[in-house]
Amino acid sequence: MDPSTSSTDLSRAFRRYMSAMVLNSLAAAEAAGLNATDYYALNLLDLTGPLTSGELATQTGLTTGATTRLIDRLEQAGYVRRSPDPADRRKVMVESAGTPEGLDEVLKGTRRRLAEVFAGCSQAELATLHGYFERASTAYRDATDELISARNA
Repeated sequence: MDPSTSSTDLSRAFRRYMSAMVLNSLAAAEAAGLNATDYYALNLLDLTGPLTSGELATQTGLTTGATTRLIDRLEQAGYVRRSPDPADRRKVMVESAGTPEGLDEVLKGTRRRLAEVFAGCSQAELATLHGYFERASTAYRDATDELISARNA
């Protein structure tokens, strides 16, 4: 970081980045014919692998009823499938049935532009970015869990 960059400058740059990322995700979801929550749930399942419907509810912050409707929509569209939990057959596992065809096409422009950004980085910069993304993801998840817990208290 440039020594003349203040924490306020860094914070503003980060907020611009986050706003651009959120707006891009919303636009991508809409372009793929998904709502934002469905898009998030598909991404979550892609990153984590199968989840129980209860885990999906917790991870998305939805009620169990809203989660059931989300799974119904995604299953009907062919994006997820339900199966019994092998550890507890009373539970239902939800797993990705693959990336929606339209979503890959929608994300091509974003992926290309980000690849161009990363191509301009040294290996050391890429390692720094990777470390940041890992730590920041954990920090955001923990902060989100705190917000959800406070809401449910």
